[in-house]
Amino acid sequence: MNARPAMTQNDFSPLQPPELGTWSPALSVSVVVPAHGGPHLELTLAALAAQTYPDHLMEVLVVDDGSEPPIRLPEIRPVNTRLVRVETGWGISNAVNTGARAADGEIIQRLDSDMVACREHIEALARWHHLTDYLVTIGMKKFVEVPPLTAAEVYRARDLGEVFALDKAVASSTEATIAKTDGLRRSRNPYHVCTGPTFALPRDVFHAVGGLDPTVVRGEDTEFAYRLAMHGVVFIPDLEAQAVHLGLPAQHRDRERAVRAVEPYLAHRIPLRRDLRKDAGRRWLVPYVEIVLDVGDTSETVVRRAVAAALDGALQDVVVTLVGPWARLHDGRRSVLSDPRFELRLMRDLFAHDERIRLIDEAAPTPAPAPFRYRGPVDVPLHRSTLERMVETVQKDLTGVLVVDLPDGRTARLERTSALGRALLLAAPGDDLDDVIAVTHGVRHVPPDRYWPAPPAKPAPAAPASARPGAGDGSGGGAAEPGEPAVKQPAQPVGAVVPASRTPVERTLLGRLKSALRPD
Repeated sequence: MNARPAMTQNDFSPLQPPELGTWSPALSVSVVVPAHGGPHLELTLAALAAQTYPDHLMEVLVVDDGSEPPIRLPEIRPVNTRLVRVETGWGISNAVNTGARAADGEIIQRLDSDMVACREHIEALARWHHLTDYLVTIGMKKFVEVPPLTAAEVYRARDLGEVFALDKAVASSTEATIAKTDGLRRSRNPYHVCTGPTFALPRDVFHAVGGLDPTVVRGEDTEFAYRLAMHGVVFIPDLEAQAVHLGLPAQHRDRERAVRAVEPYLAHRIPLRRDLRKDAGRRWLVPYVEIVLDVGDTSETVVRRAVAAALDGALQDVVVTLVGPWARLHDGRRSVLSDPRFELRLMRDLFAHDERIRLIDEAAPTPAPAPFRYRGPVDVPLHRSTLERMVETVQKDLTGVLVVDLPDGRTARLERTSALGRALLLAAPGDDLDDVIAVTHGVRHVPPDRYWPAPPAKPAPAAPASARPGAGDGSGGGAAEPGEPAVKQPAQPVGAVVPASRTPVERTLLGRLKSALRPD
């Protein structure tokens, strides 16, 4: 493991940031301010001009998102302020991405153009990033009515309370969540509170997850924060990074419409929002679980059964990824029946047009943005309840990897994407990712019984009286007495192959499937 501190889940307690005003910053910060019109921009820039963070380490990029008339920078502004105009596209996400691409700073700080930050705001969020490089820091905000105020007054104010009536401010809903979860240290989904419009993160991390999604026009900050969580970051709210939002949020003006507007975007892109995926039979943009099966040396018959079992489970919010040497297939002249890659080609032709099945040559390091990935032997088909029960197990305590130890020595596993992402950030070359995950999220080994449950035993049909051994000859012959249960054959374990020389009473799904695969 490398020098980065390995934090458990979202518990950032091992990090001890310096007190404000007592340290010397070294990292450069680019503050990206998207603006369309920007009626309060002069107040935002005046507050940034008064920041305690060193001028030579801070630049501000005001991104003009198609304003008419075009934005002109006010007189009171930070020393290093640039105006960047959006050339293509529109919206907050597109504007933030435009600013981030033009940014020179090692840290990207997003701040909306209707925000007024306290003097220590940038310093408070940036100090954490001097400790390690896989954090997202979140500033606090309160909503206030816009008072008659000048940029000069904001610039001179030593405290937000000097120019705003903070006793009448409306607190952000995220504050209660932060307090209830010990400052997000005990939060199950800390990305929920990273709702903008003030957060900071390393520029490399911003670009590694692809920036904000310009196609998401409502809830874009939550969707971005979810992808950051899948990348493995730790979210840290800083109560000393205070700011006010000028005007009430949209939810206060028309809550029902605001909620309805954001729902489709989050439902399709954040699988962990199970409350938004209750419509039966629906298919979603980002699946809940990716099922990865290695099919390189497997017959089409075995793969077909495995895929059918995967798609017919109780948990339907899945996609199946078949890993094989698909790139080796060509469409040139060939002998169809004697093709050495006959089985592989048959699989491609069978599955290529199913939107729930993907054919890839090599599995990705993580299944992001899907929150879970299942990996197991292709000849051990999933039981209908397997995935549902595995997810249920890991969600109880946010386990990073659940490993099912099969009787034949092989394993099946469910991996949490955020744990994989964290491990990839922390692991040194040659490190076993499971060893890292054991520290940050935990790795649990379990037997297969609960995840491949045996089907209920069927009573054996009674033989005709004349066919029973000893019938009518008084010998008894071992026949059961009336009302006596039939003698049960021992259940076959998961993964067992019953010899073809005898007829088994197979008690596991896997046993039945393996029996079907035996040559006649």
